[in-house]
Amino acid sequence: MARELSTAFCVALLAATAGAFALTQGAKTELAPIFRTHVDKVFSPDCNCPTDVARIDFRLRKRERLTVWIERDGERVRTLVEGRELRAGPVGLEFDGIDDRGLTLPDGDYRPVVHLAGEHRTIRLPNTIVLDTRPPVVRSPHRVYTHISPDGDGRNDVFRVRYTVSEPAHGILLVDGRRVAFTYRKPLSGRLVWNGRIGGRPARPGNHVLEISAQDAAGNRAKPFPFAVVTIRYVALGRTRILVRPRARFAVLVLADAARVDWLFARARGSARPGTLRLRAPAKRGVYRLYVTAKGHAAKALVVVG
Repeated sequence: MARELSTAFCVALLAATAGAFALTQGAKTELAPIFRTHVDKVFSPDCNCPTDVARIDFRLRKRERLTVWIERDGERVRTLVEGRELRAGPVGLEFDGIDDRGLTLPDGDYRPVVHLAGEHRTIRLPNTIVLDTRPPVVRSPHRVYTHISPDGDGRNDVFRVRYTVSEPAHGILLVDGRRVAFTYRKPLSGRLVWNGRIGGRPARPGNHVLEISAQDAAGNRAKPFPFAVVTIRYVALGRTRILVRPRARFAVLVLADAARVDWLFARARGSARPGTLRLRAPAKRGVYRLYVTAKGHAAKALVVVG
Protein backbone atom coordinates (compact mmCIF):
# COMPACT_ATOMS: atom_id res chain seq x y z
CA MET A 1 0.00 0.00 0.00
CA ALA A 2 2.81 2.38 0.93
CA ARG A 3 4.59 1.53 -2.29
CA GLU A 4 1.47 2.35 -4.34
CA LEU A 5 1.09 5.72 -2.59
CA SER A 6 4.74 6.55 -3.27
CA THR A 7 4.36 5.67 -6.92
CA ALA A 8 1.20 7.79 -7.25
CA PHE A 9 2.94 10.73 -5.59
CA CYS A 10 5.88 10.49 -8.01
CA VAL A 11 3.54 10.37 -11.00
CA ALA A 12 1.66 13.45 -9.75
CA LEU A 13 4.91 15.29 -9.13
CA LEU A 14 6.15 14.53 -12.63
CA ALA A 15 2.85 15.68 -14.13
CA ALA A 16 2.98 18.94 -12.20
CA THR A 17 6.59 19.52 -13.26
CA ALA A 18 5.71 18.87 -16.89
CA GLY A 19 2.77 21.27 -16.68
CA ALA A 20 4.90 23.99 -15.13
CA PHE A 21 7.56 23.49 -17.81
CA ALA A 22 4.96 23.74 -20.57
CA LEU A 23 3.52 26.90 -19.02
CA THR A 24 6.98 28.43 -18.78
CA GLN A 25 7.83 27.58 -22.35
CA GLY A 26 4.52 29.05 -23.48
CA ALA A 27 5.31 32.27 -21.66
CA LYS A 28 8.71 32.37 -23.31
CA THR A 29 7.25 32.03 -26.80
CA GLU A 30 4.43 34.54 -26.22
CA LEU A 31 4.88 37.47 -28.60
CA ALA A 32 5.14 41.00 -27.16
CA PRO A 33 2.02 43.12 -27.79
CA ILE A 34 4.17 46.01 -29.17
CA PHE A 35 7.34 45.65 -31.25
CA ARG A 36 9.70 47.54 -33.59
CA THR A 37 9.88 50.38 -31.12
CA HIS A 38 11.80 53.52 -32.01
CA VAL A 39 12.03 56.56 -29.74
CA ASP A 40 14.09 59.70 -30.49
CA LYS A 41 16.88 60.16 -27.98
CA VAL A 42 17.04 63.96 -27.82
CA PHE A 43 15.09 66.97 -29.10
CA SER A 44 14.69 70.72 -28.63
CA PRO A 45 11.27 72.40 -28.93
CA ASP A 46 13.02 75.76 -29.48
CA CYS A 47 15.29 74.83 -32.38
CA ASN A 48 12.78 75.38 -35.22
CA CYS A 49 14.32 72.41 -36.98
CA PRO A 50 13.47 68.76 -37.79
CA THR A 51 14.37 67.74 -34.21
CA ASP A 52 11.91 70.11 -32.50
CA VAL A 53 9.72 67.12 -31.53
CA ALA A 54 10.51 63.61 -30.29
CA ARG A 55 9.08 60.79 -32.38
CA ILE A 56 7.68 57.69 -30.66
CA ASP A 57 7.00 54.86 -33.11
CA PHE A 58 6.01 51.24 -32.56
CA ARG A 59 3.76 48.55 -34.01
CA LEU A 60 0.75 46.94 -32.39
CA ARG A 61 0.48 43.19 -32.78
CA LYS A 62 -3.31 43.22 -32.51
CA ARG A 63 -6.18 45.65 -32.08
CA GLU A 64 -5.96 47.41 -28.70
CA ARG A 65 -7.31 50.27 -26.63
CA LEU A 66 -4.27 52.39 -25.87
CA THR A 67 -3.31 55.09 -23.43
CA VAL A 68 0.12 56.57 -23.93
CA TRP A 69 1.74 59.21 -21.73
CA ILE A 70 5.09 60.78 -20.89
CA GLU A 71 6.60 60.50 -17.41
CA ARG A 72 9.28 62.45 -15.60
CA ASP A 73 10.61 61.03 -12.34
CA GLY A 74 7.62 58.64 -12.27
CA GLU A 75 5.03 61.44 -12.63
CA ARG A 76 2.74 61.73 -15.64
CA VAL A 77 3.33 65.12 -17.32
CA ARG A 78 1.77 64.71 -20.76
CA THR A 79 -0.89 62.39 -22.16
CA LEU A 80 -0.43 61.64 -25.84
CA VAL A 81 -3.27 59.13 -26.31
CA GLU A 82 -6.20 58.60 -23.92
CA GLY A 83 -8.13 55.34 -24.27
CA ARG A 84 -8.08 55.25 -28.05
CA GLU A 85 -8.83 51.98 -29.82
CA LEU A 86 -6.29 51.32 -32.54
CA ARG A 87 -6.03 48.47 -34.99
CA ALA A 88 -2.93 46.34 -35.45
CA GLY A 89 -0.09 48.01 -37.26
CA PRO A 90 2.13 51.08 -36.96
CA VAL A 91 1.55 53.77 -34.32
CA GLY A 92 3.33 57.13 -34.66
CA LEU A 93 3.25 59.75 -31.91
CA GLU A 94 5.06 63.02 -31.18
CA PHE A 95 6.14 64.65 -27.91
CA ASP A 96 6.58 68.42 -28.27
CA GLY A 97 7.80 69.29 -24.79
CA ILE A 98 4.46 70.75 -23.64
CA ASP A 99 2.63 69.42 -20.56
CA ASP A 100 -1.11 68.74 -20.22
CA ARG A 101 -1.65 72.33 -18.98
CA GLY A 102 -0.04 73.80 -22.08
CA LEU A 103 3.11 74.86 -20.25
CA THR A 104 6.65 74.32 -21.50
CA LEU A 105 8.41 71.50 -19.69
CA PRO A 106 11.93 71.99 -18.30
CA ASP A 107 15.03 70.36 -19.70
CA GLY A 108 15.54 66.82 -18.46
CA ASP A 109 14.90 63.12 -19.04
CA TYR A 110 11.45 61.84 -19.99
CA ARG A 111 10.11 58.35 -20.62
CA PRO A 112 7.12 57.17 -22.70
CA VAL A 113 4.66 54.72 -21.12
CA VAL A 114 2.13 52.55 -22.99
CA HIS A 115 -0.96 51.04 -21.32
CA LEU A 116 -2.88 48.30 -23.16
CA ALA A 117 -6.40 47.99 -21.75
CA GLY A 118 -7.16 44.64 -23.38
CA GLU A 119 -3.94 43.13 -22.02
CA HIS A 120 -4.34 44.83 -18.64
CA ARG A 121 -0.70 45.69 -19.07
CA THR A 122 1.48 48.81 -18.72
CA ILE A 123 4.81 48.97 -20.54
CA ARG A 124 7.42 51.60 -19.72
CA LEU A 125 9.57 51.89 -22.80
CA PRO A 126 13.26 51.62 -21.92
CA ASN A 127 14.16 54.54 -24.18
CA THR A 128 14.80 57.86 -22.43
CA ILE A 129 13.98 61.10 -24.24
CA VAL A 130 16.23 64.04 -23.38
CA LEU A 131 14.64 67.49 -23.69
CA ASP A 132 17.52 69.92 -24.26
CA THR A 133 17.11 73.60 -25.16
CA ARG A 134 20.60 74.89 -24.29
CA PRO A 135 22.85 75.62 -27.29
CA PRO A 136 26.47 74.53 -27.19
CA VAL A 137 29.28 76.95 -26.36
CA VAL A 138 31.85 77.22 -29.14
CA ARG A 139 35.35 78.67 -28.77
CA SER A 140 37.87 79.63 -31.45
CA PRO A 141 40.71 82.12 -32.02
CA HIS A 142 39.56 85.75 -32.15
CA ARG A 143 40.59 88.67 -34.34
CA VAL A 144 42.23 86.61 -37.03
CA TYR A 145 43.43 88.62 -40.05
CA THR A 146 44.94 86.63 -42.88
CA HIS A 147 44.70 85.96 -46.59
CA ILE A 148 44.34 83.02 -48.98
CA SER A 149 44.88 82.58 -52.71
CA PRO A 150 42.70 79.62 -53.75
CA ASP A 151 44.30 79.08 -57.15
CA GLY A 152 45.16 75.41 -56.65
CA ASP A 153 48.93 75.72 -56.47
CA GLY A 154 49.12 74.45 -52.89
CA ARG A 155 50.26 77.82 -51.48
CA ASN A 156 47.77 79.33 -49.01
CA ASP A 157 44.88 77.76 -50.93
CA VAL A 158 42.61 77.32 -47.88
CA PHE A 159 41.91 78.83 -44.47
CA ARG A 160 41.84 76.50 -41.45
CA VAL A 161 40.69 77.21 -37.91
CA ARG A 162 40.54 74.97 -34.85
CA TYR A 163 37.62 75.15 -32.43
CA THR A 164 36.24 73.49 -29.30
CA VAL A 165 32.67 73.01 -28.07
CA SER A 166 31.14 72.41 -24.64
CA GLU A 167 29.28 69.27 -25.80
CA PRO A 168 29.27 67.00 -28.87
CA ALA A 169 28.18 69.27 -31.72
CA HIS A 170 28.60 69.95 -35.43
CA GLY A 171 31.01 72.78 -36.21
CA ILE A 172 29.63 75.47 -38.54
CA LEU A 173 31.56 78.06 -40.54
CA LEU A 174 29.87 81.03 -42.24
CA VAL A 175 31.39 83.49 -44.72
CA ASP A 176 29.60 86.79 -45.32
CA GLY A 177 26.55 85.29 -43.59
CA ARG A 178 26.37 82.13 -45.72
CA ARG A 179 27.21 78.65 -44.48
CA VAL A 180 30.28 77.17 -46.15
CA ALA A 181 31.19 74.30 -43.79
CA PHE A 182 29.25 71.91 -41.53
CA THR A 183 31.13 69.04 -39.92
CA TYR A 184 29.64 65.57 -40.39
CA ARG A 185 30.73 64.34 -36.97
CA LYS A 186 30.22 65.99 -33.57
CA PRO A 187 33.65 66.08 -31.89
CA LEU A 188 34.43 68.18 -28.82
CA SER A 189 37.26 69.76 -30.82
CA GLY A 190 37.81 69.95 -34.52
CA ARG A 191 38.92 72.01 -37.50
CA LEU A 192 36.91 74.02 -40.02
CA VAL A 193 38.22 74.68 -43.52
CA TRP A 194 37.29 77.33 -46.09
CA ASN A 195 38.47 76.85 -49.67
CA GLY A 196 37.56 80.31 -50.92
CA ARG A 197 34.20 79.30 -52.38
CA ILE A 198 30.69 80.42 -51.39
CA GLY A 199 27.69 78.46 -52.63
CA GLY A 200 29.99 76.38 -54.82
CA ARG A 201 31.39 79.42 -56.64
CA PRO A 202 34.72 81.22 -56.18
CA ALA A 203 34.33 84.19 -53.84
CA ARG A 204 35.35 87.62 -55.12
CA PRO A 205 38.82 88.91 -54.31
CA GLY A 206 38.87 91.17 -51.27
CA ASN A 207 37.92 90.95 -47.60
CA HIS A 208 35.43 88.42 -46.22
CA VAL A 209 34.04 88.19 -42.68
CA LEU A 210 34.03 84.70 -41.16
CA GLU A 211 31.69 83.60 -38.36
CA ILE A 212 31.65 80.39 -36.34
CA SER A 213 28.81 78.46 -34.70
CA ALA A 214 27.90 74.92 -33.57
CA GLN A 215 24.79 72.73 -33.51
CA ASP A 216 24.19 69.95 -30.97
CA ALA A 217 22.31 66.67 -31.40
CA ALA A 218 19.02 68.25 -30.27
CA GLY A 219 19.28 70.91 -32.99
CA ASN A 220 20.21 73.82 -30.73
CA ARG A 221 22.50 76.21 -32.58
CA ALA A 222 24.93 78.64 -30.98
CA LYS A 223 24.60 82.26 -32.09
CA PRO A 224 27.25 82.85 -34.77
CA PHE A 225 29.95 85.38 -33.93
CA PRO A 226 32.59 86.93 -36.20
CA PHE A 227 36.16 85.92 -35.44
CA ALA A 228 38.21 86.46 -38.60
CA VAL A 229 38.65 88.61 -41.70
CA VAL A 230 40.15 86.65 -44.56
CA THR A 231 41.33 88.40 -47.72
CA ILE A 232 41.21 86.53 -51.00
CA ARG A 233 44.29 87.73 -52.86
CA TYR A 234 45.72 86.22 -56.00
CA VAL A 235 48.01 89.05 -57.03
CA ALA A 236 48.08 92.67 -55.86
CA LEU A 237 50.28 95.72 -56.40
CA GLY A 238 51.51 98.06 -53.71
CA ARG A 239 50.65 101.04 -55.93
CA THR A 240 48.04 101.43 -58.64
CA ARG A 241 49.30 104.82 -59.89
CA ILE A 242 52.99 105.54 -60.42
CA LEU A 243 54.60 108.87 -61.42
CA VAL A 244 58.06 108.61 -62.99
CA ARG A 245 60.38 110.59 -65.27
CA PRO A 246 61.30 109.34 -68.76
CA ARG A 247 63.86 106.52 -68.74
CA ALA A 248 63.97 106.57 -64.91
CA ARG A 249 63.91 103.38 -62.92
CA PHE A 250 60.97 102.69 -60.58
CA ALA A 251 59.83 99.91 -58.26
CA VAL A 252 56.47 98.48 -57.30
CA LEU A 253 55.64 95.88 -54.65
CA VAL A 254 54.01 92.71 -56.00
CA LEU A 255 52.04 90.60 -53.51
CA ALA A 256 51.27 87.02 -54.57
CA ASP A 257 51.57 83.48 -53.23
CA ALA A 258 52.62 82.05 -56.59
CA ALA A 259 56.24 81.05 -57.04
CA ARG A 260 56.60 83.48 -59.96
CA VAL A 261 54.55 86.22 -61.64
CA ASP A 262 54.52 87.50 -65.21
CA TRP A 263 54.56 91.19 -66.10
CA LEU A 264 53.78 93.23 -69.20
CA PHE A 265 54.78 96.90 -69.53
CA ALA A 266 55.38 99.21 -72.51
CA ARG A 267 55.67 96.33 -75.00
CA ALA A 268 58.16 94.56 -72.76
CA ARG A 269 57.45 91.44 -70.77
CA GLY A 270 59.16 89.23 -68.24
CA SER A 271 58.90 86.96 -65.22
CA ALA A 272 59.95 87.56 -61.63
CA ARG A 273 59.48 86.39 -58.06
CA PRO A 274 56.82 88.14 -55.96
CA GLY A 275 58.22 91.07 -54.02
CA THR A 276 59.81 94.25 -55.34
CA LEU A 277 59.54 94.50 -59.12
CA ARG A 278 62.05 96.96 -60.66
CA LEU A 279 61.41 98.41 -64.14
CA ARG A 280 62.55 101.32 -66.32
CA ALA A 281 60.18 103.94 -67.73
CA PRO A 282 60.01 104.52 -71.50
CA ALA A 283 61.73 107.55 -73.02
CA LYS A 284 58.46 108.86 -74.42
CA ARG A 285 56.13 110.76 -72.11
CA GLY A 286 52.61 109.41 -71.68
CA VAL A 287 50.40 107.06 -69.69
CA TYR A 288 51.26 103.37 -69.71
CA ARG A 289 49.70 100.31 -68.09
CA LEU A 290 51.59 97.73 -66.07
CA TYR A 291 50.00 94.26 -65.90
CA VAL A 292 51.12 91.58 -63.46
CA THR A 293 49.57 88.09 -63.66
CA ALA A 294 49.74 84.98 -61.47
CA LYS A 295 47.89 81.71 -62.10
CA GLY A 296 45.43 83.36 -64.47
CA HIS A 297 44.70 86.35 -62.21
CA ALA A 298 45.88 89.88 -62.93
CA ALA A 299 46.52 93.22 -61.27
CA LYS A 300 47.31 96.48 -63.02
CA ALA A 301 48.70 99.95 -62.36
CA LEU A 302 48.88 103.20 -64.35
CA VAL A 303 52.38 104.49 -64.95
CA VAL A 304 52.48 108.20 -65.78
CA VAL A 305 55.73 109.16 -67.50
CA GLY A 306 56.33 112.91 -67.56
